Amino acid sequence: MLSSFRSSVLTLSLAMFALPAQAFDTQARAAYVMDQTTGTVLLSKDADQPLPPASMSKLMTLFVAFEALRDGRLELNEELPVSEHATSYKGSSMFLNTQDRVRVEDLLRGIIVLSGNDACVVIAEALSPDGTEAGFARFMTQRAQQLGMNNSNFANSNGWPAAGHMMSVHDLAILADHLISDFPEYYPLFAEEEFEFDNRVPSNSRNRNPLLKLGIGADGLKTGHTQEAGYGLVGSAQQGDRRVIFVLSGLDSVARRAEEAEAVVNWSFRNFVERQLAEAEKPIGQADIWMGTSKTVDLVPHEDLTLLLPVLGDKNVEAEIVYDGPLEAPIAKGQEIAELVIKPDDLPEIRRPLVAAESVEKGGFFVRIMTVGGIVAKDVIGNPLGAM
Repeated sequence: MLSSFRSSVLTLSLAMFALPAQAFDTQARAAYVMDQTTGTVLLSKDADQPLPPASMSKLMTLFVAFEALRDGRLELNEELPVSEHATSYKGSSMFLNTQDRVRVEDLLRGIIVLSGNDACVVIAEALSPDGTEAGFARFMTQRAQQLGMNNSNFANSNGWPAAGHMMSVHDLAILADHLISDFPEYYPLFAEEEFEFDNRVPSNSRNRNPLLKLGIGADGLKTGHTQEAGYGLVGSAQQGDRRVIFVLSGLDSVARRAEEAEAVVNWSFRNFVERQLAEAEKPIGQADIWMGTSKTVDLVPHEDLTLLLPVLGDKNVEAEIVYDGPLEAPIAKGQEIAELVIKPDDLPEIRRPLVAAESVEKGGFFVRIMTVGGIVAKDVIGNPLGAM
C-alpha cells in the first residue's frame, strides 16, 4: 500500500516563439554544458563515461589545496620543499629542482597557468596522509566520491597517463562548480593569462586556455592533453547574471579545441533564455497521505523554479510530478517528498525537488479506524462472495 508509484502530468505554460532549439553538434568524444545560474543542463554527451582526463584532473589537486588553505592546514606564503620524485615528471613543468623551496601561492599559479606536473606533486606530498603522491591520489579519489563524483579515480596528482586514472566530463563539471562556488577568493587565479616563475622558462609562461583573451566572459579553468585523452578543456564564462560551465574531452587538435570551446560559449548564451516556471511556496500539485489528519498535502518548490529554455519554441513545457505514495504521516512542512520532472524539447530531462507546503500529523485512533474500514469496504465491494 505504501509503495505504489504515483505520478501526475501537468503542463507549465510559457510564452515562447517558433521552433525547437537545435542541439549543439560537438565533435568532442564527450561533452557536458551546464548553466550554473539555474542548474540547467544544456548538453550531455557520454557525460558519465570515465575517460583519461589528462591535465584537467589537476583541478582536483587544486580543490584539495584550496580546502587546506581554507582550513588553515596550508598557508599561501608557506614554502614547500621539492622532492626528487616531483622533478621526475616530464611534460608541462615549472622546472623546479630539489634545491627549491617554493611558496604555495607560486605553486598554485604554476599549476593553473603553467600546468606544472612538478608543482602538483609538491602540493600532493605536502597534503598526502602518508607523505606520498600515491597516498594523495587515494585521498583525492575518496574526496571526489564525497562530492558526488562517482566516475573519478586518481592514480596521481597531475593527470600523467596511468592505468585507472579516469574522470567523466560530468564529474569535471561538478568539480568546476565547486571551485567557482566554494572558493571565490581563489577563483580569479584561473583568469590569469601569464605567470613567470623566477624567469626560468619564458616560453612556458602563458595560460593555455584559448578563451581568456577573446572578451566573451571566459575566466577559467583548465586545459588538458595527452595522446590517449586528446585535447580537452574545462571552461567557464560569465555574461551578465548568467554563468556557464562546460567540459569538452577527446578533441583532435589545439585548433579544434579552441573553435569548439568558443562555439559552445556563444551557443549557450545566445540560444537560451531564462524562464520562471513556478514560484517558491506556490502549490503546483498534491500528494496523497496515508493515516494522516489530512488526505492530501500541497506540493511546492522550496525556491523559485527558474530554468534556461530554448529561445526558439512554440510549445508549453511538459512536466510530471512523481513520488512513491501514498505517503505515510507524519509529514513535516518543508520535507522533500516528490520530484518535478521537466521534459523540455531537445534538452536533457530536468529534475527538481518538491516539498510539503504544510505539516500533516499522524491521525488518531478514529482516523486509523476509518482508514482501515475504508480499505476493508473497498475489498468487500471489489470481491464477490466466495472469492475472498
